Amino acid sequence: MSTIAAISTGQAAGGIGIVRISGENALNVADRIFKSVSGLKLKELSGYRAALGTVFLEEKPVDEAIATVFRAPKSYTGEDVVELSCHGGLYVTRQVLRAALSAGAVAAEPGEFTKRAFLNGKMDLTKAEAVMSIISAQGEQAKAAALGTLDGLLYRKISGISGELKGLAASLAAWVDYPDEEIEDLPDDKILSVLENAASSLSDLIARFDSGRAVLEGVDTAIVGKPNVGKSTLMNLLTGTEKSIVTEIAGTTRDIVEETAVVGGVVLRLCDTAGLRETDDKVESIGVARAKQKLETATLILAVFDASAPLEEQDKALFPLCKEKHAIAIVNKTDLPTKLDTNILDTVFNKVVYISAKENNGLQSLEQAIAEVLGTAAFDSSAATLMNERQLACCSAALDAVNEAHDALASGVTRDAVQVCVDSAIESLDTLTGERATESVVNEIFSRFCVGK
Repeated sequence: MSTIAAISTGQAAGGIGIVRISGENALNVADRIFKSVSGLKLKELSGYRAALGTVFLEEKPVDEAIATVFRAPKSYTGEDVVELSCHGGLYVTRQVLRAALSAGAVAAEPGEFTKRAFLNGKMDLTKAEAVMSIISAQGEQAKAAALGTLDGLLYRKISGISGELKGLAASLAAWVDYPDEEIEDLPDDKILSVLENAASSLSDLIARFDSGRAVLEGVDTAIVGKPNVGKSTLMNLLTGTEKSIVTEIAGTTRDIVEETAVVGGVVLRLCDTAGLRETDDKVESIGVARAKQKLETATLILAVFDASAPLEEQDKALFPLCKEKHAIAIVNKTDLPTKLDTNILDTVFNKVVYISAKENNGLQSLEQAIAEVLGTAAFDSSAATLMNERQLACCSAALDAVNEAHDALASGVTRDAVQVCVDSAIESLDTLTGERATESVVNEIFSRFCVGK
């Protein structure tokens, strides 16, 4: 494979910028552009050694830098790797990269360093995907779950299930393929035991997916309600900023105001929407239409009601829109005399929370309600977790095949039919870990990575 290079730090000014070079000619490429203070060539250094020196481009000094050498196979990619750490200005870092490219390296594709780590046996696909989850983690639970996967939690879980099924498949194959060898047939109860254990483990992983995805990816959240119920005040309370304009004038919020907040350990992508009401104002009516669109697509709905006012038709119009959704009724303005009959809210919403956004009261109850509705309250970041839709699809396909094998055995079909189903389950699990993943699947996964990782 060619020797590749890319900037591995963020595309913004910082204290340090790192250009990573990987491949069998990485040391030679680096030696062409880097002159150490000691006079030693980088190819003379052993692994995990560093040297201070200067990077040159077209024989002109670019920047003072530290070159760190990682020798194959004990490197991130499994190849020889050199990392040039320079001052973190964008121009300087790009000049260092340009120097590496001019010396014979080629520009790395998105995720190509991690892809090479996978191809060189440094990690399986679940660990590779965990790398991106760590990069994108915005909360403690997300980081912990991603680190657990990087440490092999999911791989070991899937490999354990696959190993049991492979043992079963081998026994079934031996009995089917060598009928004259007097190989003892596995009793039905033993086969059923393996299949039921596999089904139980796969079902547990699938059941945890939605809560895991909420923790790992965050949740699209719409704050909705009629005008002047306190939506913008709630938005500002959750984000800790004055993001939304708050006035006593109905219809102040006319467009979608978006911000991210961590609530109860879960990242919420909040949308403060225009108050839902009939209006002749052309601009406000556009905002109302957009609010309804957000309500339809949001994963979590925070429906806000005014405790100091009776329930109106505008309030009731929210009820059908919140059905079959993760929706929480938030009764705001509890600091004022109560005029709202909340009994009807209890019949519509799974959770009803009482707060005073103005007085900053009730936030803890809201956090708890959000965690319970999303299923994140019981989320265990130390347990194996499916990280994305690809892994879920593989797991679901494996479960379907295991259930088919179970049903086939129960219906009295031949052992070879059961074996076919078991083999299908194994193939799905091996695809999940990357043992049987196609080139197109691998390319698709790593195309989502950032350049330099």
